[in-house]
Amino acid sequence: MNRPLTALFAALEALLVAAIGVGIPLVPLTLLWAVQYGLQIDWLVFWRAAADIWLLGSGVDVTMTLDPAIATSLGFAGAGKPFVLTIALLGFALLTALLGARAGRRIGQTPHWRLGALTGIVTFAVVSLVITLSTVFASARPSLWQGILLPTLVFTIGMALGTALARSRPVDAPAAVPADRGIPYRSVGATVLRGGSGAAAIVVAAAGILLALRLLFGYGKIIALYEGLHAGALGGVAVTVGQLAFLPNLVIWTASWLVGPGFAIGTGSSVSPIATSLGPIPAIPVLGALPSGGLSWGYLGLLVPVLAGFAVAIVLRPRLVRALGPGKTVWLVVAGVAIGVVGGIALGLLAWASAGSAGPGRLVDVGPSPWLVAAYGALEIGVAAAIGMLVGRPPRSGGEAHPSR
Repeated sequence: MNRPLTALFAALEALLVAAIGVGIPLVPLTLLWAVQYGLQIDWLVFWRAAADIWLLGSGVDVTMTLDPAIATSLGFAGAGKPFVLTIALLGFALLTALLGARAGRRIGQTPHWRLGALTGIVTFAVVSLVITLSTVFASARPSLWQGILLPTLVFTIGMALGTALARSRPVDAPAAVPADRGIPYRSVGATVLRGGSGAAAIVVAAAGILLALRLLFGYGKIIALYEGLHAGALGGVAVTVGQLAFLPNLVIWTASWLVGPGFAIGTGSSVSPIATSLGPIPAIPVLGALPSGGLSWGYLGLLVPVLAGFAVAIVLRPRLVRALGPGKTVWLVVAGVAIGVVGGIALGLLAWASAGSAGPGRLVDVGPSPWLVAAYGALEIGVAAAIGMLVGRPPRSGGEAHPSR
């Protein structure tokens, strides 16, 4: 494939990623326009709504002014006053990153992959600019610079990962370094990064399972909220698409609940393992899965990050002991504590990405506190990982201890 074809291919890949992202909310909204509203409303209203949803998915701030009647029906306070939406619908960001990774892998297999990657990124930035400019309206104004930068950044991260996978080549394993040549900082650092990211991933996976159970057992309340919206079949589909885009946020909120600080659904509210205190919240069906009162066994959720830290330490300890050699017990403890720091930072960053302003009034404060999540996560994972690193016999002079015969 020559250079012009590579550039064209990359541009088409970028266009496809953007089109799929905008198309997911646009299709049900267009059906709603055609069937429920009988083509009586300007279709550009629905285009702007779909584009705003896509931009919000990448973290773009959108200044909104709701119609008072709509705001009242949704349970929003302060109707008629402009407010800024800063909460990201992370489902769209995840989709853009995954599609970007797919495009990166395809482009990375071409001879002129650097040109292709650059062309794809530039094309996506131009498309993001056009979409952002098309949505500037009195009732909804996205941030122009964020509309260009943030979706392109998400796409670039995905493309970079995909290209790196496509261009990677197997390498020979490095020769083992004798333990008496000092501290193998590279091995310690790799263990810390693996352990911290692994512990955070375990907490998020457990949160996904818990959220699924909450959705299952809260099914009746969710259906009742759907019926209360009176949105009709197509309106229900549009609401469901928006909620699916919000599911990654809810998983992260559940992870914050497991870590301990919990999250807020409005200023002054709190949803934590120990107790739940909620004021009026919007009639969004998926919120029916939230806990509605104190949970007698909620504190058991705090065991999830502790067990995650302990488990990754047990798994990673043998390799680290072989790399460190004898007499390095202090470094095992240091590695365990560092695993907690990395895991806490990862959870804190996820909490930061999932939180923000979701409306006027009380809803300017929605989601977990990233600082508290990071601090709690670092403490719980770090202490457990340090203990896990000390489990077993200390290494002997010949390497890791072997069971006595």
